[in-house]
Amino acid sequence: MSDIIKNRYEFVLLFDVKDGNPNGDPDAGNLPRIDPETGHGLVTDVCLKRKVRNYVGLAKGEQPPHEIYVKEKAVLNSQHLRSYEELNLKHESKKLPKNQEEAKQVTDWMCQNFYDIRTFGAVMTTEINAGQVRGPVQFSFARSIDRIFTGEHSITRMAVTNEKDFEKERTMGRKFTVPYGIYRMHGFISAPLARNTGFSNDDLELLWETLQNMFDHDRSAARGEMSCRKLIVFKHDGELGNAPAHKLFDLVTVQKKEEIKPARSFSDYEVIIDKDGTPAGVTLEELV
Repeated sequence: MSDIIKNRYEFVLLFDVKDGNPNGDPDAGNLPRIDPETGHGLVTDVCLKRKVRNYVGLAKGEQPPHEIYVKEKAVLNSQHLRSYEELNLKHESKKLPKNQEEAKQVTDWMCQNFYDIRTFGAVMTTEINAGQVRGPVQFSFARSIDRIFTGEHSITRMAVTNEKDFEKERTMGRKFTVPYGIYRMHGFISAPLARNTGFSNDDLELLWETLQNMFDHDRSAARGEMSCRKLIVFKHDGELGNAPAHKLFDLVTVQKKEEIKPARSFSDYEVIIDKDGTPAGVTLEELV
C-alpha cells in the first residue's frame, strides 16, 4: 500500500436520477426520501456508503486489503475473531486485550484488511471486541437542488406465489419514482484521522474511482437511471487545511436554466465553479 495521505480534502459530488427512486424511506412505504418542509429530495450518507462498499468489493474481489466489513450476511463477530487468530491472541468477552499494544494490533489488523473500516471507521465493540476507529472519510446527506415530484405508478404481476391462487387475477402493486432530480453531496477527508486507520493515497484514488463509477454497477428497476455528473475536489496544502469547508462549497453553484420548467435532464441545469475564488493553499480539480 502507498503512503498515508498527508492532505485534507473536501469534495462536491453531483449525481442525478431519472425515473427512479434513489433512496426509499421504509418508514413511508418506500417513498423517495424528502425534506417534509421544503420538498427537496434526500439520499442518506449510509445509502451512498453502501454503493461505495459494493463497488470496491466488486472491483477488488473482496480480497485483503480491500475486504468489506459491512456487507450483506456478514457476521461481525466472526470477522473480529479472525484478527485474534491471526495475531495468536485470546479474546475475552466484550473486552480488548489488557495490553495496550496487543489491543492496538487487533484494531490495526481490522483496518489493514477492510477497506471500509480504513475509510469510514467502525465501532467493533461487540462480544468479540476489536475496538473502534473514527474514519477519515465522511459524507453528508445528498440533497436535491430543487423540490422533487414523486410519481406513483400502478404495476401488475402475472405470476402467483402459491398454486391455490392460480385462478386469481393478477396481483396489483405500487411503484414510486422521481421523474428527474439532481442531488448534491458534500464529502470530507481528514489527514489526521487517516493516520489512525492507515487510509492511503491508493485508497484515496480508489475512492475517486468509486464515486465516478458506483452508479453504473448499482442498476435496478427501482433506481432507474442514476449517474455521477460532477466530482469537484478541493485539496489543501496541509493536514489541517487552508480554508473553511463551507467557503469552498460556496464556490460551486448549481442552478436550473430559467427557460426550463420542469427539468428532465442534466442539461437543464448549469454548474458554475468559481475557480478564481479558490483560496490560497487550496487546489481545485474537476475529476468529472
